[in-house]
Amino acid sequence: MRSLRGTAASSFALLVLLLAALLQAQGTPPPTPLTLISREGRRPVPTTLQSGQELIALDDVAALFQVAVREDTLTGGMTLTYRGRTIILSADQPMASVNGRVVTLPSPMVRSGRRWLVPVELLPRALGPIYDQRIDLRRPSRLLIVGEVRVPRVTARIDAPGPPTRATIEIAPPVPVSSTVENGRVSLRIDADGLDVGLPANGSGLIEQIRPGDQANSVVVVLAPSAGTARAAVNTADPAVTRVAVEVGAPAAPPPDVAAPPRPAAPSSEGTPPVVARAGVQTIVIDPGHGGEEVGARGPAGTEEKQLTLDVARRLRGLVETRLGLHVVLTREDDKAVPLDQRTATANNNKADLFISLHANAALSPRVAGAEVYHLRLGREEEQVRREAEAGALTLPVLGGGTRTIDVVRWDLAQARHVEASATFASLLGGALKERVPTGPRGVQQAPLRVLEGADMPAALVEMAYLTNPDQEKLAGSEDFKNSIAQALYDAIVRFRGGGAGAAEQAP
Repeated sequence: MRSLRGTAASSFALLVLLLAALLQAQGTPPPTPLTLISREGRRPVPTTLQSGQELIALDDVAALFQVAVREDTLTGGMTLTYRGRTIILSADQPMASVNGRVVTLPSPMVRSGRRWLVPVELLPRALGPIYDQRIDLRRPSRLLIVGEVRVPRVTARIDAPGPPTRATIEIAPPVPVSSTVENGRVSLRIDADGLDVGLPANGSGLIEQIRPGDQANSVVVVLAPSAGTARAAVNTADPAVTRVAVEVGAPAAPPPDVAAPPRPAAPSSEGTPPVVARAGVQTIVIDPGHGGEEVGARGPAGTEEKQLTLDVARRLRGLVETRLGLHVVLTREDDKAVPLDQRTATANNNKADLFISLHANAALSPRVAGAEVYHLRLGREEEQVRREAEAGALTLPVLGGGTRTIDVVRWDLAQARHVEASATFASLLGGALKERVPTGPRGVQQAPLRVLEGADMPAALVEMAYLTNPDQEKLAGSEDFKNSIAQALYDAIVRFRGGGAGAAEQAP
């Protein structure tokens, strides 16, 4: 009896081993299928996993790409032919000969039953060079892109849980984007044939989720049930990426008999002059100084200028957008380096009416402290440009009769025409800062600053504090200080929109 049981157990174990070997030879489907995107549409691509490699059957390659496949029984290899161009594969070498040129593959081809399987990398590495259309394999995204189709990479992040909750969605390479806000969601329609998405698994704050939309070229930002008003602003200033900034406002106030939850402290509006509705200022560009490897000033406790400027820029944007309803653009939305000329170009390309560059200062002496404001100091050449601008612009005849007036000024001298308005704005900034934060003995100064000279609008640079002063560094890291700075800058913008009255009296 024991002998029979032992024989049965041995037979069962052998059967399990044989079954495992058979499954290993046939492979298993990958967790997520590969999707082919072309001008003809989208289709799944059958692949299998075997010994850690993703493989595709040669007969499927032949059907998908109209390739002729022939087995060489003498050499044990395979030949793929496409319009007179050939690929030769060996059964024991991880390589292929493409029109006489050798390319490497992750593994050799293998036989599974009556089918030959090859690594999916064969498609871009070997078939791509002889094919009439581009073949792009994006393994992390499970996409196989064939032909000149637009499939940009779409990523998203939550910048601040808020409220207000702010998120940034980036599309690279840049393509046109349209947005709609309705039914508790922000829908983005991206001008593309498909999307290569890398979206966060979970939302935060008043954003529940950022996910692909129902259409292949759409992304949806799902809002929390308690979310307030949502806005989406598309920024195309960066030639490498399209950015969509989504801001979701705080929820509406609850009914009187429901206790409202405590809300984070917001910048005080006490002393803020009444908003004057004028058409003169509609777009403002805020420039958070430094970024990326350009840290800027650093305090003895480690406070970095690049982080402080971006934090205050976001707070100021929130104040201006929610209270004044103006269009605000940041020259950088995250921690990355931006060339000085590109910062000014962002303002000019967005036809900004005001440009504010934010910085934090440093000095050899740790005793130096206080906020400072700068506007451009003109040299002889800039003064000549200013006089020419005052004398009048160039008038040219146009086809069909009449004339057209144009301004012809070198880009790096554009600020010369706005020097008086910039001085007024700088004085207003200095006065508003003096009311809310410590300022230096020379509150408003002139300097030949590169970041200002190409701005074709009133422009000023604000040094918010000296990080090399230990007391100021500690103060600059506080919420009250950053809110006060943002509120002071907002006050100056309101006064400038109101005509700048009293700027001389308010200057420190």
